[in-house]
Amino acid sequence: MHNKQRRSIPSSVLTKYKKEFQSVSLSPQTIQRCAPKVTTVTNQTNKLMHSIKEAIEKSGLKDGMTISFHHHLREGDFVFNQVMAVIREMGIKELTLAPSSLTNTMNEMVIECIKDGTVTHITSSGMRGSLGEFISHGGMDNPVILRSHGNRPRAIESGELKIDVAFLGVPTSDDYGNANATVGKSVFGSLGYAKVDAQYADKVILLTDHLVPYPNTPISIPQTQVDYVVEVEAIGDPNKIGAGATRFTKNPKELKIAEMVKDVIVHSPYFKDGFSFQTGTGGAALAVTRYLASEMEEKQIKASFALGGITKPTVDLLEKGLVEKVLDVQDFDKGAAEGMARLENQQEIDASFYADPSNKGAVVNQLDVAILSALEIDTNFNVNVMTGSDGVLRGAIGGHQDAATAKLTIISAPLVRGRIPTVVNDVTTLITPGKSIDVLVTEVGVAINPQRKDLIAIFERIPQIPVFTIEELQQKAEKIVGIPEPLQFTDRIVAYVEYRDGSILDVVRQVKEFEEERS
Repeated sequence: MHNKQRRSIPSSVLTKYKKEFQSVSLSPQTIQRCAPKVTTVTNQTNKLMHSIKEAIEKSGLKDGMTISFHHHLREGDFVFNQVMAVIREMGIKELTLAPSSLTNTMNEMVIECIKDGTVTHITSSGMRGSLGEFISHGGMDNPVILRSHGNRPRAIESGELKIDVAFLGVPTSDDYGNANATVGKSVFGSLGYAKVDAQYADKVILLTDHLVPYPNTPISIPQTQVDYVVEVEAIGDPNKIGAGATRFTKNPKELKIAEMVKDVIVHSPYFKDGFSFQTGTGGAALAVTRYLASEMEEKQIKASFALGGITKPTVDLLEKGLVEKVLDVQDFDKGAAEGMARLENQQEIDASFYADPSNKGAVVNQLDVAILSALEIDTNFNVNVMTGSDGVLRGAIGGHQDAATAKLTIISAPLVRGRIPTVVNDVTTLITPGKSIDVLVTEVGVAINPQRKDLIAIFERIPQIPVFTIEELQQKAEKIVGIPEPLQFTDRIVAYVEYRDGSILDVVRQVKEFEEERS
């Protein structure tokens, strides 16, 4: 069967989900949230455990339960591997792994846990590297569920994703469980993803490498949500939280794209005093931030807030007075993390506050301009940030679907990458529907979604913004690299892609080469 986005989804999957994707425009609804179990304590209770194993034993973790982790330390995370090693030693099996996302440093441990039956189900924002290869080639029996950063808290709050035990690394805590990520030797700034887990998990275990006297302040995760605290030698390497994210590009193509993105923003009706934006990470995104700062200074325009995963260049805008407030769900570099500790107007927010469509108002609802990336974008403006040109999982949804609800959503991407086209007829995997996307910016020019006739009328009059149809850009890409061989998949599904409201949007199928190699 095909859903409303013309994606081929088996009827059995549609029946299982009971919620087929309808539209990027979500209707108001009244919902009932779930609440966690709470084990009360007395003034005689000691929350400080001697080891990870003791904390796991006290938590009651057993076969078939769901465990969670955050990914704020990204490639510098030490917590995940420490905890999973102990769980394997204890012989606990058939767990559902439900982290906010999975990073490369976790890959080998996850693969081993799947192979020995410790983990049988996964839900995540994304996966890449060896784990993406393993799953894409049929390495796990049950399909992965892929959720955006806004959809994850929605699923947790609704009870669709029930967390039994959350293991949360924190740079500092007292022995009663008051924690933050702005003090200590492993500072990473915002605890935005972890805060949701702490609020809704039945059992919450904090791991810290900086235990301080009670009461620890400021408090990001409060003692009222924490069951146990474990002091470990190190929770991670904070210098690796920004691996690749804060690269200042010298690539002429990326700089040209960034310059054109800036021109699109500046000539849009949204570039005015009090506008808001999310720029993301990576070389081109950081260049956009720099170019935008120059225009804001020149035209004396001040933004009301910047949102999202935050980098030092965004914090610099705050300190220059070009941005009033920074709303921070995660930090991508040391500079941004340190800003959280000293800047009153750099406000920590949780993932539900950031992007959850099932609360009383997420910040993305107030967002004017969002700049997002793409592995592929097709002639219907649909975007893929999840699977590569080989059909293998090698990305993450992140906040892509969520931020794309901005008033002006810009996709910043090269026409081609090497011999691989970025602008294609149909995306391999649909992550963000084209109805959410307003403008594609490439190094050769821009394409404007036909539904935005207002923007077409504006940009066609701007000489420095070459305007093409997206079909013309697709043809330009095809002329450069030719027509790629169609990817071959089996019928077996290895991942479900949800939209931010929890509806089924697409599926990822097993790449065919794996079965051919085994035969």
